[in-house]
Amino acid sequence: MHKITLIPGDGIGPSIAEVAVKVIEAAGVKIEWETVEAGLPAIDRYKDPLPQHVLDSVRLTKVALKGPLTTPVGSGFRSVNVALRKEFDLYANVRPAHSFEGVASRYANIDLIIIRENTEEFYAGIEHYIDPQRSAAETIGVVTRSGSERIIRYAYEYARKHHRKKVTTVHKANILKYTGGLFLEVARKVGEEYADLITEDKIVDNMAMQMVINPHQFDVIVTTNLFGDILSDLSSGLVGGLGLAPGANIGYDAAIFEAVHGSAPDIAGKNIANPSALILAGVMMLRHLEEDAAADRIESAVASVIREGRSVTRDLNPGSPVGTREMGDAIIARM
Repeated sequence: MHKITLIPGDGIGPSIAEVAVKVIEAAGVKIEWETVEAGLPAIDRYKDPLPQHVLDSVRLTKVALKGPLTTPVGSGFRSVNVALRKEFDLYANVRPAHSFEGVASRYANIDLIIIRENTEEFYAGIEHYIDPQRSAAETIGVVTRSGSERIIRYAYEYARKHHRKKVTTVHKANILKYTGGLFLEVARKVGEEYADLITEDKIVDNMAMQMVINPHQFDVIVTTNLFGDILSDLSSGLVGGLGLAPGANIGYDAAIFEAVHGSAPDIAGKNIANPSALILAGVMMLRHLEEDAAADRIESAVASVIREGRSVTRDLNPGSPVGTREMGDAIIARM
């Protein structure tokens, strides 16, 4: 029996979380879910988008499945996603980009993994105005040797564990000679320890171009926080968009798995959102829990339903769609 924190989120979050839970349970995994509110529901109820009991739950269970969360713009509330990463030192963001038959996209047979440093650099939150008139602002990007080494080593160990062949380090060391230079220096040193893997590095602007021209040349990609944020969304675009994009945030003591798309409040409660991203995040979670057989069953059923194209939501079949719950039921039936 696994005890797991469930953070349904807001917008379409609760509806896709409900379906994801049903699919995961139908795969035969015994789970005790502890459901907690964060985001807009928590603001309404607790005046805080990330109440203490949410942190306490994740600290206890060490694993969470999270739906999309809204951070109100200009409200003064902190981003729940960023706060969770900092609170639990979730230093590794893992974003697969995997092609599904039946999804319209420019490429087929893409199978990329982007591993993004999740706690440092320009997303560390060190920024301020530098004059009383607020006419200029400064952001400080901190890159540490220890932070660089742990994310790069994580990428190489991930590649080895999952029988990948190549690791590409992405940087901007030609311009950011200290921060980018430090990251690249560590990457090259760590790479020497993994003679069984192909290692290379690329400057980020060239990398973006190469991913568009020929994404099949890449396998596991590791990079810093800002570049990883951009390239992971680019990779999602190569396989049809964020509707099929799961993500994982991994630390030493906790792991949070999520759909990386937004909360889409305009379609909340309409039973039309695609639940695939959160279901696939559940697949990543099950593999983290070493429930590989159940993960394989779910992933195979999702791929089969998408390939067939009859019991999918409107983003995948605009002409004859089914609802969120109905797509979930079709995945369960296929299992």
